Amino acid sequence: MRITGAVLERIGDPTPFVDSNPLVVSELELDPPGPHEVLVRMEAAGVCHSDLSVVDGNRRRPVPMLLGHEGAGIVEEVGAQVRTLRPGQRVVMTFLPRCEECSGCATQGIRPCVRGSASNERGALLDGGIRLRRGTETVHHHLGVSAFASHAVVDERSVVAVGDDVPAPVASLLGCAVLTGGGAVLNAARPKPGQRVCVVGLGGVGMAALLTALAVDGVEVIGVDGVDTKLRQAEKLGAAATYSPAEALEGDIRADIVIEAAGNARAFETAVQMTDAGGTTITVGLPAPDARSSISPLALVAGGRSIVGSYLGSAVPRRDVAIFADLWRDSRLPVEALVSDTIPLADINKAMDSLAAGQALRQIIDLEGLHA
Repeated sequence: MRITGAVLERIGDPTPFVDSNPLVVSELELDPPGPHEVLVRMEAAGVCHSDLSVVDGNRRRPVPMLLGHEGAGIVEEVGAQVRTLRPGQRVVMTFLPRCEECSGCATQGIRPCVRGSASNERGALLDGGIRLRRGTETVHHHLGVSAFASHAVVDERSVVAVGDDVPAPVASLLGCAVLTGGGAVLNAARPKPGQRVCVVGLGGVGMAALLTALAVDGVEVIGVDGVDTKLRQAEKLGAAATYSPAEALEGDIRADIVIEAAGNARAFETAVQMTDAGGTTITVGLPAPDARSSISPLALVAGGRSIVGSYLGSAVPRRDVAIFADLWRDSRLPVEALVSDTIPLADINKAMDSLAAGQALRQIIDLEGLHA
């Protein structure tokens, strides 16, 4: 079938991207779903730093690639061997499919799926296929999803069904920002009443972590970021206090659990320094591959501190998406607060510039207009 999508043509173009135009909205051919795959009519997609990291070259991927990994839509067709989904269901896209058979999947979210990670690196779906073409040219999938499009074919293990009561913009954010940030809280940190939780880096993932921590009874939550508007928003959402990184370090602010969601080496160092004796640093940000941090091993040993890496919030999507959807239904997780703007697909390069400048939490691409 003929679809419309935002294709990344080149990696590492100069900013502003609105001038260099690395992403081009194109018409493509999308093959029908394979036996374990589904065709999804896309409704909404979030613009995430993991998209930007491919555009700016921090994450090398094969191009051309139809970008986007955080999205939601309606199942229109299922493959012959699909048993978990049916046409008409709203689904949340998740950027790491889980084969449910490998050593990574056996860890219940602690380690990534081995097969899913390998297929994501190749720009293919979980079973190895590529369903996108532009003329005679192969177009790769982004993290098994390629959400910046009118339609997507994905492996059934890359999506999770949610109820029709969950609006598409909210559903889209459950699959990345909330799974990653919120999962870091519920799966890796597991705060207890009386503890203080600090989130360093209040972008989409960090703010999702902050919102999830606020949903835990008896926990004090503070936020750290270098952008004043994000600090003010965190306070409006319920943070007990907020600080710039300099204020936090100069004031010797400490927490039992510190979640680093900025994805850079200095933020990680700040998070470790803010972790109180006996506490835990949870790092979920994805810095450049060559980034390095300097920390004191003695401070870890003498203070009994721990550092935990958490990929995709140590989540099992089929288990955890439902948990976050229920928190949203109970008005304990206001996911809508993460949406900073709603944009058309044509503005995708401008959206990358806004993200790179630290001006946005989550920009939601309204894909319904592509079906008119």
